[in-house]
Amino acid sequence: MVTSLQSTVTLHNGVQMPWFGLGVFQVSDGQEVVDSVLAAIKAGYRSIDTAAIYGNEEGVGQAIKESGVDRSDLFITSKVWNADQGYETTLKAFDTSLQKLGLDYLDLYLIHWPTAGKYKDTWKALEKLYSEGRVKAIGVSNFHVHHLEDLLKDAAIKPMVNQVEYHPHLAQIELRAFCKEQGIQLEAWSPLKQGELLTNDTINAIATKYGKSAAQVILRWDLQNEVVTIPKSAKEQRIIDNANIFDFALAEEDMEAINRLNKDERVGPDPDNFNF
Repeated sequence: MVTSLQSTVTLHNGVQMPWFGLGVFQVSDGQEVVDSVLAAIKAGYRSIDTAAIYGNEEGVGQAIKESGVDRSDLFITSKVWNADQGYETTLKAFDTSLQKLGLDYLDLYLIHWPTAGKYKDTWKALEKLYSEGRVKAIGVSNFHVHHLEDLLKDAAIKPMVNQVEYHPHLAQIELRAFCKEQGIQLEAWSPLKQGELLTNDTINAIATKYGKSAAQVILRWDLQNEVVTIPKSAKEQRIIDNANIFDFALAEEDMEAINRLNKDERVGPDPDNFNF
């Protein structure tokens, strides 16, 4: 049951991953990201999601150090960027990320985008890091079903997570079904569609019914659809408010009403024609 910020889902290798975390995309390195991560940890968050390309791993690492929370109680994710994909380059990129974060292992390491002709070698590098115990779980990000099928043909280890754009306008129905069948945990980035969904009439009507905000209703919808979610914010109050979703549950008819908003519409790039 998802009852608190510390509630976890068990990945297919037995690792416990929090259902809810803080994303730090577009949060600038230095004081902004330090304050944001510290505010989240203070509010009870235990999962922090960064990436090499975000350019803020050092600030995240500093906040982890300053938080005073045991490293073993935190779940830290980073990602290998497209330019670093390939076997040796990924191993090197992982070392760089670890060094910037000031950590000796990661909880989750992801391939950021399915860079054509490279992601299989990149995956071999992730499998090596995993088998050496330098990362507790490995996965992918922005992979469509066909990318996953292609990867699974040669993978020795199945990805534990696929982090993709996911929100009521992009319900990823086929991908969700495929990942569920394969035991790959789906995780949402941009769950609020960069704020665009906060003015949606259907969502706001449901929010009024529960005495919650539109953002809280959407994030609750994620969890009830069994999707891990990592909304980003640099504002302490928003970070606290986003996580205030464990004291209510959406009724079936409200879940259905939100499901019906799907129009397979993205706010980010489509992985099939992303300019790598």
